[in-house]
Amino acid sequence: MQLPQLVNMFGSDLQRRYGEKIHKLTLHGGFSCPNRDGTLGRGGCTFCNVASFADEQMQQQSIAEQLAIQAQKVNRAKRYLAYFQAYTSTYAEVELLANMYRQALTQAEMVGICVGTRPDCVPEAALDLLAGYREQGFEVWLELGLQTAHDKTLKRINRGHNFSCYQQTSRLARERGLKVCCHLIVGLPGETHQHHLATLKAVAKSGVDGIKLHPLHIVTGSTMARAWQAGRLSELSLEDYAFSAGEMIRHTPKEIIYHRISASARRPTLLAPLWCENRWNGMQAVGGYLQRHGGQGSALAVGQQYQP
Repeated sequence: MQLPQLVNMFGSDLQRRYGEKIHKLTLHGGFSCPNRDGTLGRGGCTFCNVASFADEQMQQQSIAEQLAIQAQKVNRAKRYLAYFQAYTSTYAEVELLANMYRQALTQAEMVGICVGTRPDCVPEAALDLLAGYREQGFEVWLELGLQTAHDKTLKRINRGHNFSCYQQTSRLARERGLKVCCHLIVGLPGETHQHHLATLKAVAKSGVDGIKLHPLHIVTGSTMARAWQAGRLSELSLEDYAFSAGEMIRHTPKEIIYHRISASARRPTLLAPLWCENRWNGMQAVGGYLQRHGGQGSALAVGQQYQP
């Protein structure tokens, strides 16, 4: 299976443009989240336990130290993107953001920066700051955690914003020439295959440069974990994920770049589904579905209707 032949993947796109492999190095900037510190709420989104995707010990080290440690783990690339991943990486005064981002971009081997955040925590001053790096020639991606375009689900998972908030932030970013990557979760409570496809279509229609797909993880420390342990929440099957993700990709215009089509978490933090312990399980299942039914944009090309 050759995923780059089926999906416009980020790694392949970077290699085409830079002529070499570019690797993302994850960073922890010590940021908080307005959905945890009481500004919007406490406890965070119902699916969230940041320890499932970020090393909390990292925030004790400087940005330069984190980059050096992360680079030592990579042997297939010599140039990098600095990825501020944990929590809400625009949730601070712009002066602090500028200092932190500058520490990353002054490393000689850096080609750019990716900033993960919430759509309701991106002031225009932060967008202007990021746009300035783009004007200096850096690769700049604003990664917005939307998860779903359905306001009912956003409220149910205690997200703290609506879809129109995402649309506005995405528009302001793209007006400044910033690339926007939208994070989406497949398998949120109450959502069906039709919801997933409707989200994809709404995001594509609003204008987007990249997409990340995540299967819903049930992780310790989250509100969903308690519901799952009490038997009130079912887990996402690998087959259902491959179907929904595959159809979303098939309905995605070919120019949109997929930064990720699956994700993983580790036990004991991961409770369910256990196939998410290895992201290759999801990637192979989605890739197999696309091989059988057509790659990215194929449903658009032939005008096929979505059939659940």
